[in-house]
Amino acid sequence: MKKKILIDMKMIRKASVRSLSMLNPLTLVKNPVMFVVEAGSVLTTAMTIYALIQHNGEQLFTATISVWLWLTIGFANFAEALAEIQGKAQAENLRSTRSDTVARLVTGDVVQEIPGNTLKKGDLFLVEPGDILPTDGEIVEGVASIDESAITGESAPVIREAGGDRSGVTGGTRVLAGKLKVMVSSNPGETFLDRMISLVEGATRQKSPNEIALTILLIGLTLIFLFVVAALPAFSAYAGVPSSPTVLIALLVCLIPTTIAGLLPAIGIAGIDRAFRANVIAKSGKAVEVAGDIDILLLDKTGTITFGNRQAVQLLPAEGVSEEEMARASWLSSLSDDTPEGKSIVTLATTRLPSSTPPEGLLSIPFTPETRMSGVDGPEGEIRKGADDAVQTYIGSAFPSAVSEIISKIAGSGGTPLVVTQNKKVMGVIHLKDVIKPGLKERFERLRKMGVTTVMVTGDNPLTARAIAQEAGLDDFVAQAKPEDKMQLIKKEQEKGHLVAMTGDGTNDAPSLAQADVALAMNSGTQAAKEAGNMVDLDSDPTKIIEVVEIGKQLLITRGALTTFSIANDVAKYFAILPAMFVVTYPQLRVLNVMNLATPVSAVTSAIIFNALIIPALIPLALKGVRYRPVGASALLRRNLLIYGLGGILVPFIGIKIIDMFLVMLHFT
Repeated sequence: MKKKILIDMKMIRKASVRSLSMLNPLTLVKNPVMFVVEAGSVLTTAMTIYALIQHNGEQLFTATISVWLWLTIGFANFAEALAEIQGKAQAENLRSTRSDTVARLVTGDVVQEIPGNTLKKGDLFLVEPGDILPTDGEIVEGVASIDESAITGESAPVIREAGGDRSGVTGGTRVLAGKLKVMVSSNPGETFLDRMISLVEGATRQKSPNEIALTILLIGLTLIFLFVVAALPAFSAYAGVPSSPTVLIALLVCLIPTTIAGLLPAIGIAGIDRAFRANVIAKSGKAVEVAGDIDILLLDKTGTITFGNRQAVQLLPAEGVSEEEMARASWLSSLSDDTPEGKSIVTLATTRLPSSTPPEGLLSIPFTPETRMSGVDGPEGEIRKGADDAVQTYIGSAFPSAVSEIISKIAGSGGTPLVVTQNKKVMGVIHLKDVIKPGLKERFERLRKMGVTTVMVTGDNPLTARAIAQEAGLDDFVAQAKPEDKMQLIKKEQEKGHLVAMTGDGTNDAPSLAQADVALAMNSGTQAAKEAGNMVDLDSDPTKIIEVVEIGKQLLITRGALTTFSIANDVAKYFAILPAMFVVTYPQLRVLNVMNLATPVSAVTSAIIFNALIIPALIPLALKGVRYRPVGASALLRRNLLIYGLGGILVPFIGIKIIDMFLVMLHFT
């Protein structure tokens, strides 16, 4: 999946054939600038035929202009076709992961084998070790180790189990160990793999608002230059200068922004392809581009900023409580806690107890986002553990000063304090410790240079949140946050005019993912989260959102750079064609012939040839993208103007002059 699809001769041949089929005016009308070029090509072709019949001496010149106008369209179509074929090559890789499977359908107490592709949403099926999952679904029973390398490219197996946020399974993956009962979550043709293939092939590619705005600008410029060129024959007649229709068409094509119009579709498709190579499936090109515009990035602490496997490292009893009493209360409160934190508490407490046989009659009290506590009710009373503020509300009184000091010390060091109570008596504090992922501080600094504010959202207390935010290099944090708080924060920032990005994997994240401008859902998460997000990360790595932002920035930078170059390189064409049109009547215009082009014929021909050749010359840059650098907007603008603005002016002067010299050698003057 992560392997880059290299361009080979086979792909070039396919793109060439595809570019010919795209000459259909009904297809080309979607790109109005190139449609105008095609209209000019048709007219010059007709004029060439007429010149051949009449033998008026313009056959060679008109035919040459006509050929290069057709090549201009062909090169533009080739750029788009090549980008599409790259995507289809990626889609073929995905199709190769499909296989005809047999599903064991469960109907009541009856299990029957049916073709996997006939399963419908809501059906239940069984899988065992060695089976390939026939379709997408949610695990309703069991736990298993699954090989997802066919989808993600990662060889390490993952654990999927019923309940929680890692219950989603994807068709085409293989069960290595364990048995599962799965409920189908999609109908045939609507699976995650089907949607991935459709998206990668570009069948559902939507134009982003920026791309639409740029297209409107290009149409506007084309109309302006069309009116300008249409008015020139009147001026020529007034000056007594005959105006050649071929030269007028050549002038129009050189004036309108054909370079960026020809490369614009390829830039968008290539952006989706770069996201795909990062194992991120974008549901549209719009999602990738908006990622480049975001200025607020919301990040969960656990699993994104930290590794998420917090471990109990200390059991600190309150004054008047023995270590054994604290260990037993901690142990009992975590017996039914299946989280990594709960299991680590049980492991640590067991080492401090003479016996680890649980009493009978325990009633489990599960953790909820509202109470932020868990525990048991049993023969020894009500035992709870949870966040300090939640426990304080539960017991209805302030903590002893010694306990408050322990909490402050743990939180100040970046750890997480969990307070344990028995019958509303504070027994002590559990110290959970997490580790910040390496390299994040540097990446956050890169985002800061781009004007992106990073905000950590966590359920931890403010002291812990502040310590982790400072250590990770974050701009801000929101502590003691509940799931609904994230939604309110997104809405609040959007009301201020900000674009917000976030990640999520659970059903409780789905509303926030749907609200965010850029929502990266984890492939390991629930179906609801994947449906709500506008991107899916196959690696299920929450930090991937940072890479997605950089991909979006690169797409915008590439489009901006090539737009600057396209508009700038028109300047040289003015100096080539305008003197050629009027120099006979107005010799003073020779001063504009700064390139010292040989004749009016060679000047016009050189400009048209350069206008066509610059498109294939820029295709590699459009597909690969301009190199991304984490700099501010003003620095980026200066760099753009220097390299692509000045370069866009100088390169055509040099290129047109070289072509003119070559034409002189061929006696085409």
